[in-house]
Amino acid sequence: MNGSLRSLKGAALTALLPIAIALVVIALGDGAQVRILSIFLINLVIVIGLQMFMGNSNIVNLGHVTFMGIAGYAAAVLTIPTTIKQTIIPNAPFALATFQLGPIEAGIIAVAVAMAIALIVGVVITRESGISATILTLALLVIMHTVLANWVDLTRGMRALYGIPMTANVWILLAAAVAAIFFGRWFRDSPFGIQLRASGESRIAAESAGVNVRFLRLTAWVLGSGIVALGGVLYVYLLGSISPKSFYFDTTLLTLAMLILGGMHSISGAVIGVIVVTAGFEIMRFFETSPIIFGVQIPEFLGLTGFFLGLIIVLSMALRPKGLVGTDEIDESWLRRRKSGLAERR
Repeated sequence: MNGSLRSLKGAALTALLPIAIALVVIALGDGAQVRILSIFLINLVIVIGLQMFMGNSNIVNLGHVTFMGIAGYAAAVLTIPTTIKQTIIPNAPFALATFQLGPIEAGIIAVAVAMAIALIVGVVITRESGISATILTLALLVIMHTVLANWVDLTRGMRALYGIPMTANVWILLAAAVAAIFFGRWFRDSPFGIQLRASGESRIAAESAGVNVRFLRLTAWVLGSGIVALGGVLYVYLLGSISPKSFYFDTTLLTLAMLILGGMHSISGAVIGVIVVTAGFEIMRFFETSPIIFGVQIPEFLGLTGFFLGLIIVLSMALRPKGLVGTDEIDESWLRRRKSGLAERR
């Protein structure tokens, strides 16, 4: 009970960061800043979903955006009005162009479909370890992007699907981000999460102690994919359109950089990473536009955001491989320092 209560308190403490940022931006920001906040909250959901598998299993996952795309397209196709679908995807399979669902029903189905596919491919991926598993996740990303880009009858190929009801607002996104934080922290501190992290340190030792490593990995893979899929649903509900380029290397690199910078072994690290990278990304985007600062026009630096993301990953791996937060949650670090301080006083 004490452990569960401590996890809840820790999750609440971590959630205060995005809640405080959201309240300040909503109260003082303009429309563009609220838009940035909305994308920030969606990225937070996605990165926490990535952390659930990658941070606990210690296996680099490059295919998480796949499930964002699957759920996003599923929700889009199910919610677009039939009058629009009859025009843009009249030959959609399974008679999908003939009916329309509400956003909640469509979102549930979309996440369920993504998790079902995650379960199927996860049976193969979670059998491997290290670089072999990472390569399989990369192959999954490429394969699914190819499917989305070429299944014209269903996705319109590289052309965007439009007409999706824009039902997501910043309050819904904030609620989803906070729920993801609590769920991710619960899994991390659960017996499943603890055993899975132990297997990440030494699979042989964990299996020798009776831990079913493959089952734990598959559980984290499916649950994490479900959180990422939720992020994909919220993404299409926010923007009202969708295309395959939104679910490929750019988004993969961005969310991966966020998790690596903050620290992939904790939910706190995921939150801090998303905050820092989002702020840095917007600063770099500002300098790309050749701004005038103190009367001096700064030269145009196209591609500065991409350089920034790559630099974050390189510097983090070289200088701070465990991330800004390290392996502990914020509340765990504070409690450890407090105990150390008390011990020194004695």
